[in-house]
Amino acid sequence: MSQVMFDLDVLRSFSTGIALGSYARAADRLGRSTSAVSAQLKKLEAQAGTALFRKAGRGLELTDAGETLLAYAHRMLELNEEAGAAMRGADLQGWVRLGLQEDFGETLLPAVLGRFARAHPKVRIEACVARSAELRERLELRQLDLALVWDTGEQMTPHGERVARLPLQWIGPRSPDALDAAWWKERERRGSSVRKSKEPLPLVLLDAPCPLREIVVAALDRAGTPWRHAFTSASLAALWAATSAGLGLSVRTPFGLPAHVRAIDRAAAGLPALPQMSLMLYRAQAAAEAPVSRLATLLLEAVREHVQAEPAQLH
Repeated sequence: MSQVMFDLDVLRSFSTGIALGSYARAADRLGRSTSAVSAQLKKLEAQAGTALFRKAGRGLELTDAGETLLAYAHRMLELNEEAGAAMRGADLQGWVRLGLQEDFGETLLPAVLGRFARAHPKVRIEACVARSAELRERLELRQLDLALVWDTGEQMTPHGERVARLPLQWIGPRSPDALDAAWWKERERRGSSVRKSKEPLPLVLLDAPCPLREIVVAALDRAGTPWRHAFTSASLAALWAATSAGLGLSVRTPFGLPAHVRAIDRAAAGLPALPQMSLMLYRAQAAAEAPVSRLATLLLEAVREHVQAEPAQLH
């Protein structure tokens, strides 16, 4: 049996079309004609030896084989990019000091640092996971080269780039039965009129000072919803544990939510709407050195891939 050699260019068209939800948009993004991309997909199916798509209404969806190949395509394209970066920066040396918030420590850090270290083994990375206020201070003091933080409306260094804009959501335990009994029973009895309830909503939030805490409290006060602090901590991991245990509701974006919590349908629970937040990547200097620029590029790609793969659900 002859060995199949998948064409990376074809795999890029395949994965781009899935990511954009349209092969016409993929053709435009890649600078090709729609007919050229269609020909690539036919070639890919022939190489795979099985159908990659099936009809779904007026459109197409991936078959099981298509889903499998898509996962491999992502890995192959990522490895290709990594190899190219390694060749371009084989002699890259230096030191990068990165700051980011807890939301991204487990979600992004291992993959990004792993890719960077393999491509640029001579570059030393120092990572600091902290809250936004500390990261802002360190950035302004030039103790960090890069900082990935949520924009809270406070003034920061001008060398920033918006990475994504995501909604704030009410977060509760995976099982609704775990919620604080008094508040949840009142909610079930009154339905969406919970804001008129005399039973205060238990909150699980980071301790002060915390801009997000202020946003949540202000939204509840405007809606006339009584509330109480059920649990506070300086640790996001501790907040997830308390939320999972049913001590109350927390608030965060959909980015990096652990499996034991879930977004609450705020309309069904009678909770006020919350604003969106911008995720920003700040640089200490406008003209960053090569190692800093390379790590910034990897961070931007990783965040955007994560957001694209898990689109936020607005409630």
